[in-house]
Amino acid sequence: MLDETSTMRFSTAEPTDRGFRAVRLDAIKRLVLDNLGEPDLTVGKAAAAQRVTPRYVQMLFEAEGTTFSAFVLGRRLAFAHRMFSDPRLAKRAIGAVALDAGFGDLSYFNRAFRRAYGETPSDLRNRTLCEARK
Repeated sequence: MLDETSTMRFSTAEPTDRGFRAVRLDAIKRLVLDNLGEPDLTVGKAAAAQRVTPRYVQMLFEAEGTTFSAFVLGRRLAFAHRMFSDPRLAKRAIGAVALDAGFGDLSYFNRAFRRAYGETPSDLRNRTLCEARK
């Protein structure tokens, strides 16, 4: 669970500003991965957990050519994709997988999934099941 008491250790950071930024970004990414299923995971909550400003978090991601929101969306979609690619999870409802991945809106999830992977979650699941039967 994401909380404002989450901290990070700097013991492995280089004593440079660039090193601290890299370590901080890594900690934020780990925080996102640890809280992926939280639908209210925001840049503000991640910043508060790291005791930095939301703008600082945004700048860290901008330096990598992305945004906090794009990173979260990408990780959530990848999580769902892994679940739909596992034939053992074929009975899990698409809505349940979407909720597990942190999506609160099933329509948005389906659109984002199709945009990212070129197929719907049910198409991927059906293809996975056909391949598993071979």
